[in-house]
Amino acid sequence: MNQSKQRQQALAPLTRSEPWDMLIIGGGITGAGIAREAARRGLAVLLIEQKDFAWGTSSRSSKMVHGGLRYIASGDYKTTLLSVRERERMLSEASGLVNEMHYVMPHYKGKFPPPWIFNTLLRVYDGLAGKRYSKYFKKDAFLQLNPHIKQDKFLGASQFSDAVTDDSRLVMRVLDEATHDGAHAINYLKAESLITNEQGLVVGATLLDTSAEDSNHTYDVHAKVVVSATGAWADTLRMQASKQTEQSFHKQIRPSRGSHLVVSQERLPIKQAYTFLHPVDKRAVFVFPWENRTVLGTTDLDHPPLDDNEVGITNEEVDYLLAATNNLFDNVDISRKDVISSWAGVRPLISDGGDGKRVSPSKEKRDHSVWLDNNLVTVSGGKLTTFRLIALDVLKVCQKVLELDESATQNNVSYSSQVFSNQPPTNPKFSTLTPLLQQRLLGFYGLQLDALLELAHDNDLAYVTDSNTIWAEIRFAAHYEQVMHLDDLLLRRTRLGLILPHGAMTPLISVRLKQICRQELGWDEQKWQQEVERYQALWQRYYHLPAA
Repeated sequence: MNQSKQRQQALAPLTRSEPWDMLIIGGGITGAGIAREAARRGLAVLLIEQKDFAWGTSSRSSKMVHGGLRYIASGDYKTTLLSVRERERMLSEASGLVNEMHYVMPHYKGKFPPPWIFNTLLRVYDGLAGKRYSKYFKKDAFLQLNPHIKQDKFLGASQFSDAVTDDSRLVMRVLDEATHDGAHAINYLKAESLITNEQGLVVGATLLDTSAEDSNHTYDVHAKVVVSATGAWADTLRMQASKQTEQSFHKQIRPSRGSHLVVSQERLPIKQAYTFLHPVDKRAVFVFPWENRTVLGTTDLDHPPLDDNEVGITNEEVDYLLAATNNLFDNVDISRKDVISSWAGVRPLISDGGDGKRVSPSKEKRDHSVWLDNNLVTVSGGKLTTFRLIALDVLKVCQKVLELDESATQNNVSYSSQVFSNQPPTNPKFSTLTPLLQQRLLGFYGLQLDALLELAHDNDLAYVTDSNTIWAEIRFAAHYEQVMHLDDLLLRRTRLGLILPHGAMTPLISVRLKQICRQELGWDEQKWQQEVERYQALWQRYYHLPAA
């Protein structure tokens, strides 16, 4: 099937004559979670995303599934408890996609936090999880295992556990679960404007096909309830629904940019995450292993008003992250030339009121909020970890709009029903894989794993050079996952563009990648060259380093 036929198939549900029960605008983790919970309850769900699935914040997070240790320090035990429970749920249901990761907090004489304070917090953290994760390492024992860490005035280190994921694949996995239960999800479809009835209530949206530069086809889609899960962009549709002007509308979203750097494990070999305070502003920052690389993160800065363009790291942020890393590790001297790639994302913080600038972005709460404006349900804020709980809160509001009681939309689904289906694949190729690869593929693809293995060519089960990705994943994504551009394939369906030099466009990889795109997407030489030029320009500007 070529790309044109794939697109026709994806757009086919838009010909539906009856109104949808729910139209979800936004294809990140929040929208995917809402689609998952709504579809399993029997609602007719359409989800649309103006760019690619997970294009916004949900592919540019810090990849962490965590309970929120910082909330304990501020006395917010409820948020931590809920987050810890969701972390434990995902570790159990989606092993291979969500994996436990050890964190350590080094302690230095005269520096905050002292061991006794931090370990008191960790005991509470363990208590909320119902498991003992934390451990204290004395100086000599820790330095034996971590010789690169700065030793001057070092006292010891506290260890605790949270989890790490591939955020973009998490979105795709949740969307797969939603579509398995009957939802439809379409990328590159923008909500140009809201449709309202005579009473001024939102009853749908006009959608623009953005899959190609010359595309201008629109669709009027009606729904009984419209949900905006557009994250940092949420104020735009809310302003439309409330029929206010830019001057009169009180914006509630405070966009905050978080940026990261990726270096090789050879330059900074670590086996666990380090969390520590930046020497300049005392913010918590971290260095952690991910996809056999080392990630330095993150910043937390107010971001200018958003448009539809990509977001990139600034030179000041590069210097900030390098300074933090080199302050913690002795004699590693990580510099700009060591950086493989970068990424930056915009968090949708809910403003504390007024202009939202009375406190630094780092001190704003990470809670989510749900608003109802003339039957437009808007959700924003919150954490990657709690996407399921956010979805359930949104459904409560949607039930009121739909005038349904809770029992009418349960469909034998309870509050604690599993998000992720676990069904062993039947394809005999699965037994030929290593246990580690089996676990990873089960976590990443779930019910779709049989289809991935069925599609795989004989040599597709080999790893892409210097990565955890196998070629079969690229072929599967191109064939089944609505890939429209090369960056969809290299930055979101896989993360090869973040972990390999030159955004993975080396001669060895690009030859085979070109072949797969020809076979699965029908790209001819001209289309391939157009996509390569587009991707390389995008990667150089937004996923590498800015000019010094």
